[in-house]
Amino acid sequence: MPRRNRVDPWADLHAVAARGMFTGNRGCIVDGHERVVRHHATRLWIACVTSFGDRRYPLARPNRWTPIFFLDDAVALAAGHRPCGFCRRADHHTYRDAVTAGVGAPGPLLASELDRRLAGERLRRGRGLDRASDRRLWSAAVRSLPSGTVVVPTGGHPHLLLDHELRPFTFVGWGAPAPRPPSGKITVLTPPTSVLALANGFTPVLHASAGAD
Repeated sequence: MPRRNRVDPWADLHAVAARGMFTGNRGCIVDGHERVVRHHATRLWIACVTSFGDRRYPLARPNRWTPIFFLDDAVALAAGHRPCGFCRRADHHTYRDAVTAGVGAPGPLLASELDRRLAGERLRRGRGLDRASDRRLWSAAVRSLPSGTVVVPTGGHPHLLLDHELRPFTFVGWGAPAPRPPSGKITVLTPPTSVLALANGFTPVLHASAGAD
């Protein structure tokens, strides 16, 4: 039976068999019986590579960080994570520098400042394992949004915004494309800080389905 460790764009966890391109860390979210008992345990939410040298991490060990998994970078960013500064150092630096440029800061933002910004943009106060209803959504002109942003069109299902199309999220890949709206406002799930990163030079690693016909 699959573990409850796959993340959707809302940042909630699901037990599905599909694999993901990246793993992530929100601290230890399991109890002594390896059951998921909390949504997150820290405000440091990162997205990591699934393999790093000869390191191996248990999937659900008490008092250790609990690996969770994302389809790709677009899902990780939408869920409120950022690239890890250890196993994805180059991606982290590109993300950091892009956000720094976007906010006009005089020097590179610290990882702690990125985490503070993202923590304030992800969730309202709440509790429980399912927190989709607590997400801080925002709206923007669709023309202003960069490729790689996850949006929520009418109907409430997350879609990946690409240059000329929208693709619905599934755990096995991005679905069939629909035309990108030419104008108007749209609801955005990806936090503003990560949208700044996408708009200022950070290129997300996307699942192959994002480019499928």
